[in-house]
Amino acid sequence: MTVIERIRDFLAQSRLAIVGVSRQPKDFSRTLFREFLARGYDAVPINPAADEIDGQTCFHNLRDVQPPVDTVLFMTAPAVTDSVVQECAAAGVKRVWLYRAGGRGAVTAEAVQFCEEQGIDVVPGECPFMFLPGAAWYHRLHRLLHRMS
Repeated sequence: MTVIERIRDFLAQSRLAIVGVSRQPKDFSRTLFREFLARGYDAVPINPAADEIDGQTCFHNLRDVQPPVDTVLFMTAPAVTDSVVQECAAAGVKRVWLYRAGGRGAVTAEAVQFCEEQGIDVVPGECPFMFLPGAAWYHRLHRLLHRMS
C-alpha cells in the first residue's frame, strides 16, 4: 500500500485516538484535535496529565480507551513515540499516523520499523491538514510545495 493509500484509509476511519493532545488550548495539537471533531470524527484525546480536553474525556494511555480504537494519530515527541507504538501493537491498532510538519515531529525510524514489522499501516510523517478534504488554501499549498520538494 502506498503512503497516499494509507492516508486515505486512515482518514476514512470515523474513530481515532490522538495521542499527545496538549492541555494548552492554543497548541497546534488542540487545533488539529478540534478539526477532527468538527468534521464529525469520534476523536479520543490521550494525555497522561489530563482528564478532559475540550469537553471530551481524556484517557491517560491507549490501553484505557473504551471502546478500543484501531486508528491512532501521534502528536508526541519522538522520545515518547517508540513506547506508544508498542502500546498500539498490544492494543490491536491497525493504523498509525506519526505527525510531522517541521522537524522530526513524532517520527522515529524505530517506530516506523516496529509498525511495519507488526503489520501496522504507518504514515511516517506529514500533517493531516494537508490531506483533509476542503482544507484551507494554505494547507493545500503546503501539500503542493511538499510534493515538489
